Amino acid sequence: MNSLLSSGFPSIVTPGPGQESVWHYPRPPVAEPSSRHLVVEFAGRVIAETRRSQRVLETGHPPTYYFNREDVDESVLDCPHQGYAWCPYKGRALACDLVSGSRRSRRAAWSYPDPYADYSALEGMVAFFPRRVDRCLVDGEVVQPQPGSNYGGWITSEIVGPYKGGPGTRGW
Repeated sequence: MNSLLSSGFPSIVTPGPGQESVWHYPRPPVAEPSSRHLVVEFAGRVIAETRRSQRVLETGHPPTYYFNREDVDESVLDCPHQGYAWCPYKGRALACDLVSGSRRSRRAAWSYPDPYADYSALEGMVAFFPRRVDRCLVDGEVVQPQPGSNYGGWITSEIVGPYKGGPGTRGW
């Protein structure tokens, strides 16, 4: 990390009590169970709600939450984008649009139908881009989206950065 700091890398925020630094998260990423109360709202209604998710933690990224399918209103999922993305750790992702009435949010959710063995806990679960839905909440707190259009991290007051995804972070 010293080479990053000497190359114009922004200062790492020291976490306060009850906070986590994304720079203490591992690489490769880990998936861990979470019992936080998570809510996703789209088109004026709750489309996903759970207390039994998987939280993926990766160096420089806010947590990404994955929902069990049973906790998602699947009537809003339209998943035509086979092979939407590939992660060297998790495998090939399937992208889904969200559709409700006349509203469509392209590639607002994704899943790993057949993830690599180390991430088998994510199999068939669904994650959401906070910037592509109306609102996401963690234990009642409104989530701020991770910077950058290709990242799905959920930023709350207990997560400190800086975060990968903003301008000038491509080489991190």
